[in-house]
Amino acid sequence: MKTMRLWFGCVVGLAVSMIFGWSYGFFIALLPINIMMNSDHWHWDSYVQLVVGIIWVTLEVSFINGFFQSSPLLLTIIVGIFFLEKCIAMSHKSSYLFGFIGLLVGSIALNFASYSSFDLEDFSITLWCSAIVTVPICALAYYFFPEPTTEATIDTVSDTTNNVQRYDHIGMIRQTALGWIIAMLAFLVFQFGDLNDSLSAQASILIVLSPMTLIGSLAASKIRIIGTFLGCLAGLCIQIGLYSWSDNGVLFIMAYAIAAGFFCSWLALGTIKSSIAFSAMSALTVPLTTSLIPDQKDAVFAIFYRFSSILVAVILTSMAIWIIHHFLVRVIKSPNEHFSHG
Repeated sequence: MKTMRLWFGCVVGLAVSMIFGWSYGFFIALLPINIMMNSDHWHWDSYVQLVVGIIWVTLEVSFINGFFQSSPLLLTIIVGIFFLEKCIAMSHKSSYLFGFIGLLVGSIALNFASYSSFDLEDFSITLWCSAIVTVPICALAYYFFPEPTTEATIDTVSDTTNNVQRYDHIGMIRQTALGWIIAMLAFLVFQFGDLNDSLSAQASILIVLSPMTLIGSLAASKIRIIGTFLGCLAGLCIQIGLYSWSDNGVLFIMAYAIAAGFFCSWLALGTIKSSIAFSAMSALTVPLTTSLIPDQKDAVFAIFYRFSSILVAVILTSMAIWIIHHFLVRVIKSPNEHFSHG
């Protein structure tokens, strides 16, 4: 039943975005998956964190952009405080989702808000609508495809990239410092590099960072690359398969539903395959909802560019995490902690 819930959530989400013509419709296709893949039963806490987190972070970004955009130095200081707040939230299990949503959405919005072509208001409203509509979509998914009552009712988190977090005091400080440094580096690189067309690469940096540990991040890097390749391959098959029929909404939804069904079956397994499948779903959904314009523009270039940019971003991020991790464990340590040279 979990496969059906996930499949229902992403397909219905995509259909809703197509009906209303939302500019960033991939959010509503991916948000239900992000919530339901970690829980077999309905829990209000996750949805509250999702909706409140998205509304709060967009308001923060609007405030920061409106008051500090004209002063690069002040903007950098305020953004540093903003990222620190999110990293601290991510270091606690109870507020992890709130912090991760804030860091991911906030980093992307702050970067793109610096470009005149980016409509922050449209981005924020689309996110609000996507988060709010995600709630009834997930509710319907749980209603139509409930978990059998004979199975255990205790939910287990299936996200393999977040179960390696340390919760000792020193470990939490290192996690927060690692997350903050990488997030700030990513922000500065994308600001000075004028990389206004690399949303996927920036998101990948933060997704790889999300475990907040060296081992977890390296594992997430491999998962992200494999998943992105599979998702891009599926998207390319849809693009080539539909060809001149890409303007047919029914055929497009059917093709997407077939590909999503395959990946959702992996998502339901609760193993490493689920993390690969989530990366694949984002790689499948984003190019087809942002770059494919029927009778005007196909998504082939966007698919190839997405994979290459993510590959480079993930490799560089992994190197940076490795270097910063080894620096932090030598700078931030408890009095009885010693390190061998082996």
